[in-house]
Amino acid sequence: MNNTKRKKWKTISIIIVGMITLILVGGILASAPGRREIQNLVINSVNFNNLRDGTYVGEYKGTKDSFRNTQVEVTILGGKISNIKILKGALDKDELPIELADGLTIEDLFGKVVKSQSLQVDAISGATLTSKTHLKALENALKQSEID
Repeated sequence: MNNTKRKKWKTISIIIVGMITLILVGGILASAPGRREIQNLVINSVNFNNLRDGTYVGEYKGTKDSFRNTQVEVTILGGKISNIKILKGALDKDELPIELADGLTIEDLFGKVVKSQSLQVDAISGATLTSKTHLKALENALKQSEID
């Protein structure tokens, strides 16, 4: 390959890497307000001793972006959570829970909720924002089931 062709390929490579970098930086900047919103999201307590039997749907919708909008369905039986299903959120194209970090899925997070009967559980490390939005959707569903 002659020197002119090498320079041409080097220039093209630099342009491609530069464009990819610009796209990535733009995406990060565009999603920053939504990430900040979720970082400040508070998961409130729910009285797990006062849950009415039934099936309830709750969702989280971001006001800054919709990247992590979630929707869950929770079934209460005998005053306890018997099932939590992700309707929208950390799912793959076959609607199966995606692996987030260290082989864990949102189902693992929800397993902690069911076991402890509390929303005050540790988020999945490396997937804190996704964990928080799913917990907020679950909170919103459980609030509907609370007996006044």
